[in-house]
Amino acid sequence: MDCTVTIGGCRLKNPVTVASGTAGYGEELSRFVDLSELGAIFTKGLSLAPRPGNRGNRVLETPSGLLNSIGLENVGLERFIAEKLPFLLAKGATVIPNVAGHSEDENEELCRVLSGTPGIDALELNVSCPNVREGGMVFGTDMGRFTSLLDRVRKHTACALIVKLSPNVTDIAGFALAAERAGADAVSAVNTFLGMKIDVKGQRPHFLNGVAGLSGPAIRPLAVRAVYQIYERVSIPVIGMGGISSLEDLLEFVMAGASAVSVGTMNMVDPGLSVRLVRELGEYLAGRGASGLSDLVGAAHTQRSGQ
Repeated sequence: MDCTVTIGGCRLKNPVTVASGTAGYGEELSRFVDLSELGAIFTKGLSLAPRPGNRGNRVLETPSGLLNSIGLENVGLERFIAEKLPFLLAKGATVIPNVAGHSEDENEELCRVLSGTPGIDALELNVSCPNVREGGMVFGTDMGRFTSLLDRVRKHTACALIVKLSPNVTDIAGFALAAERAGADAVSAVNTFLGMKIDVKGQRPHFLNGVAGLSGPAIRPLAVRAVYQIYERVSIPVIGMGGISSLEDLLEFVMAGASAVSVGTMNMVDPGLSVRLVRELGEYLAGRGASGLSDLVGAAHTQRSGQ
């Protein structure tokens, strides 16, 4: 049975990955799962220099979800290449760094260096983090800046390029199509939705930034809808994410059009979930007599057209 996923020149052994920002650099997660069993691990968003992240409150549980305002805290490019990447490669992981520069220049340089680093066959360009004042959604919600950035980084990215899309736009499929036209090899859908918590006693926002990113099962129906719409507009692979906590959730994304999926918030609830889903998916496909996952990708569109 073939469950491999090809994204540009990058080959994933299976479609189950862990989402950027939810498993660090794999060190903590490796205590619970064999990283080599995953399709890939998307690392924390990287900047050229180390970044301390946001001050004040950073995370807050909500009904069926999580609000976060981490602010892309990371060790920086130099330490990632010297310390974090060797650890992941020694564990047999397929590593996809998440690139989260503040500017076009920084993103271009990160992509140039990382794509030329041995052991890296794909990058995920983060144009959708809602918790920073420079970069992030500045690029992901303005079509002009979005296409300008992609045109620049594509020229300097020697490996597969995945673009992580923001759901905080009126037409996410339009951004996916623009990414494809700019040469992206895949899109990730979706990053967190903008949310807010008010401290009623203090009569002020709970987070210093005011807004935060909402993730977890609460956003899953919205994320599935986004993947469904994107699949109808593009021909490149879609990596679906947003509150996946069971095999049924995974299959929803696949049938909506995802060629691969990322487990995010639920890594913090059940760190063994991602590897368990790899096994459950294999058993499910074998039970159906499927030749591979491709038999199910976009199946909901086929069924709809046949009604």
